[in-house]
Amino acid sequence: MNIPVKIHDPSPSCGNRCETHDLRFAQMTALYKVSQILSCSLNYRETIGEVLHILDEDAGLTRGLVSVVEPDGGLLVQRVHGIDTDHLEPVRYRPGEGIIGFVMEKNLPVIIPRIGDDRRFINKTGVYDPDLPIIAVPIKAAGSLKGVLAVQPATEDAPLLEEHARFLEMIASLVGQSLRLSLQVEQEKRSMQEERDSLRRTVRQQHGMDSIAGRSAAMRRIFEQVRLVSKWNTTVLIRGETGTGKELIANAIHYNSPRASGPLVKLNCAALPESLLESELFGHERGAFTGAVGSRKGRFEQADGGSLFLDEIGEISPAFQAKLLRVLQEGEFERVGGSRSIKVDVRIIAATHRDLEAAVEAGNFREDLFYRLNVMPLYLPPLRERPEDIPEISRHLLARIADGQKRKLTLNDAALRSLAHYEWPGNVRELENCLERAAVLSENGVIDSGLIRFPQRERSAPRAHPPIRPAALEFPEETDTDPEDERSEREYVIDALERSGWVQAKAARLLNMTPRQIAYRIRTLNIEMKQL
Repeated sequence: MNIPVKIHDPSPSCGNRCETHDLRFAQMTALYKVSQILSCSLNYRETIGEVLHILDEDAGLTRGLVSVVEPDGGLLVQRVHGIDTDHLEPVRYRPGEGIIGFVMEKNLPVIIPRIGDDRRFINKTGVYDPDLPIIAVPIKAAGSLKGVLAVQPATEDAPLLEEHARFLEMIASLVGQSLRLSLQVEQEKRSMQEERDSLRRTVRQQHGMDSIAGRSAAMRRIFEQVRLVSKWNTTVLIRGETGTGKELIANAIHYNSPRASGPLVKLNCAALPESLLESELFGHERGAFTGAVGSRKGRFEQADGGSLFLDEIGEISPAFQAKLLRVLQEGEFERVGGSRSIKVDVRIIAATHRDLEAAVEAGNFREDLFYRLNVMPLYLPPLRERPEDIPEISRHLLARIADGQKRKLTLNDAALRSLAHYEWPGNVRELENCLERAAVLSENGVIDSGLIRFPQRERSAPRAHPPIRPAALEFPEETDTDPEDERSEREYVIDALERSGWVQAKAARLLNMTPRQIAYRIRTLNIEMKQL
């Protein structure tokens, strides 16, 4: 049995079909490669160049160009195949300018069999062959124009140009989606950077020297020391009584230093038992102890590249002091339950209200750790040693309280005098509590001396030679009271009597006077005593 054999006849009609088949196969191959490239990265500046290279190598579309719509409405040429546009002057097209601008203006594809014959051809990039065709299609995404894609095929055959144009529109659709996502990511990244920079400026402003109230000579010295030490990585030991603002100074040091862009991690050493303190500072590995279901970074690792504020450093045990000393000396440690040494770059800012020298003498604090911490000591003066700062601090704290209560709060002169005459064993923290109590009790937002309560005033130490009015005390500029005016002194004594319920002994304690002295003042100032 003879089986007929069909022999392929390479006739001219078959030649066109085969050519079209080969072209479509090449286009599908290029389309697949382009989709892979675009899915690998959202950086369109990198991927566009690779896309144009694929169009040239696999689809025979040379001199590829991609331009992107700018915010001002024009087109900026981002990439031309075969030319390093990074080292050229930027090429821009306005709507309607040249063939690229025409496609942008009309938002329609254009096929020109011979580009040199078109009067719109201006060849800004200088790469196009005037004897070849050009195909330019809009790049769209989500219904809006994102740019223009233009290429030059090597053929002038009209049916093949139509085929190239349809293929190029598919490529432009893929590029458009990638371009839209890429531009969206860039915009979100810029927004996040702007927000981060704004937050950094806000934080620096909040934690700068201007945010700390106090203009006394003692505080000016502290500010100058902070300004100097902030520039370096020197370990700082902030010393002072409880409530003097040691954490504020630590914030100021960090946010005014070159490490301000890094983290500021804080830990109160007195708030945790030693068993938890080690894990909290150094971290732990999985299974290091009961409940350690996973590994965890400690405060030292969290503060890498920034600063670590160790408050109440004088409260740690001698056993833990040895472990802390190694970190300060070597800059490395092991997590609890781990064996790998971890190196960190951390600036240490410590604080304490204890007399560490006495603790060293008593054997409760390691001498080598003390000297390691005490590189740059800052001594914060207690509030009673700088009464001239009390009015400014009071107004600063009251503004913060008013912001929390969403209303206006004011202090009158009598209230300021009462605040300035108290010894403040709790320092600024006690002053803030006192003002907040007074604000709660004030119905109209005005705080007078009658609302100022001193729960610890019986324990306050009397002054050796108390004046009726401290010479260093600042009063608001709006008052016209003269410190030497007899009438001002009389009002001051009356105010103390009113706050003490017209009991002379209590009023004498408020004024740091003896009962005999206040009786003499009442008589000489012609003050009529009230009977309550």
